[in-house]
Amino acid sequence: MEKRSIIKNKSENFAIRIIKLYKYLNSKSEYVLSKQILRSGTSIGANVNEALCGISRKDFLSKMYIAYKEAVETIYWLELLYKTDYINNDEYMSISIEAKEIYKILSSITKTTKITPNS
Repeated sequence: MEKRSIIKNKSENFAIRIIKLYKYLNSKSEYVLSKQILRSGTSIGANVNEALCGISRKDFLSKMYIAYKEAVETIYWLELLYKTDYINNDEYMSISIEAKEIYKILSSITKTTKITPNS
């Protein structure tokens, strides 16, 4: 249960950072990639919250796996933003470290959650 509350807090705080990044990118007149990262970066927390309200272990795992995939996508968008000079090295390192930490936690949750035949 402890990991779940950790991932809930981390994904919510990360979503807040993503929203701020979205606003920053819009101020630089970048509208396409910013919308992509807004969707994937905030979807992580939304799916974690849905997982925590899951009606079964299978439902929980399904939502956590979606959150995991959204984290992978978010990391991809961050790399593109960095490689196209929309964010600098310091900005990239700061937020990508957090994204990769969330990815690792979600990976651990999805690997360690066991599905029993009647769950």
